[in-house]
Amino acid sequence: MAYFLKRRYLVFVGFALSILLLSSISITPNSQAALPLAVNGKALPSLADMVEKAIPAVVNIATSSRIKVQENPLLSDPFFKRFFDLRRDNKQQRYKENKSLGSGVIVDAKKGLVITNYHVIKKADKITVTLHDGRVIRAKIVGVDPETDVGVIRLINHSGLTAIPMGNSNILRVGDFAVAIGNPFGLGQTVTSGIISALGRKGLGLEGYEDFIQTDASINPGNSGGALVNLRGELIGINTAILARGGGNVGIGFAIPIKMAQSIMSQLVEYGEVRRGLLGVRAQDLTAELAAAFGLKIREGAVITRSVAGSAADKAGLTAGDIIIQANNRKIHDSADLRNVIGLSRIGERVSLVYIRNGKRKKVTVIVREPTRTRTSGHKIDRRFTGSVLETANDTKKGDGLRVMSVKYGSLAWQAGLREKDVILSVNRIRVSNFKELKSAVSKDKRQMLINIQRGDERLFMLVR
Repeated sequence: MAYFLKRRYLVFVGFALSILLLSSISITPNSQAALPLAVNGKALPSLADMVEKAIPAVVNIATSSRIKVQENPLLSDPFFKRFFDLRRDNKQQRYKENKSLGSGVIVDAKKGLVITNYHVIKKADKITVTLHDGRVIRAKIVGVDPETDVGVIRLINHSGLTAIPMGNSNILRVGDFAVAIGNPFGLGQTVTSGIISALGRKGLGLEGYEDFIQTDASINPGNSGGALVNLRGELIGINTAILARGGGNVGIGFAIPIKMAQSIMSQLVEYGEVRRGLLGVRAQDLTAELAAAFGLKIREGAVITRSVAGSAADKAGLTAGDIIIQANNRKIHDSADLRNVIGLSRIGERVSLVYIRNGKRKKVTVIVREPTRTRTSGHKIDRRFTGSVLETANDTKKGDGLRVMSVKYGSLAWQAGLREKDVILSVNRIRVSNFKELKSAVSKDKRQMLINIQRGDERLFMLVR
């Protein structure tokens, strides 16, 4: 009997607890096995409302391009073709079609402007944009900037577009929530969430100008050009890259801050290109050792190592040894920060600088000037450069040097090992930054030249006899 009463008591207690629990959960009326809308009178947290407003502005981009297939040089030789009776009537065989997928964000519904990554639309002959509602629209390139990996396209014959509201990437903090929207692996629009993991990431070797937002929101191939938004659905970044050995997401993704992207986009829309200014200095990071040598307590800044004669910096009185600590009210942590501020400034724009000279804090305003470039044929420098076209490269991110603009196949310069886009840094262990210095360095030894070049991310030495 006691066992029976105890069992009835337990059943009663369980029933009472069930009644209490159900009274604290709101259930959708006239539904069976529905999920709760609220717990303890409070609505369940959800990003659905924000996503519904932001996702129509994110589009899928498909591109196609015809790439010329590199053929064996022997096939271009008249004797070889005649000897083997090779006829090149079918010119289509010399090309192949390349297709790629990516994402983009509508930033101006009235003008049909979409911002994306440069690498998404690079060399595209045909661009097709798929909207959230399934419509497919052709688009054309407005302008691209490889240095920041930003591109802008314009939709043709558009209507009923939804643009995304702009956020402010300058006020982001590590730990802020972030949501990535894009087209990973061509699956279609996909939403992932995370936080801002870090700010101001640079030195990754991904782009010429780097100031990335790092996030752990899943970004995968195909997300490039998509939106990184805050919890208000405002655009704070353009997803651009991931750091992963296997090509998949491991929680380290990068986005271009929208403030940087907007600055680039305004020039692309206005000019079709980015017209960067030049300060005319070479700088290095202020290290603890250098700070101690200068007798300074600060540990961050950009130390000027050279001021180019006649440049904006030279005219403003800046000289080697000056330490720039602020530009346009932005703290300069290192030389990359200084390069970003100047490189993203328009030609003719005034930039206020705060620097330290001999332990004293000083201010100056400089007017960013257009980079001056001059070209010459390689044979004018030395016969061993015959077949090449060289250009002064004082504005290159790789430092002083001479850029190889073109090299004719089979020429003496080609046989010497020079290739297009190489940057000649030194000859016979003498650094060169202009044609006069190059000619002088070459004349030091007529028998041979030891050339140090920058090719991509690598530095090479070549011995030319």
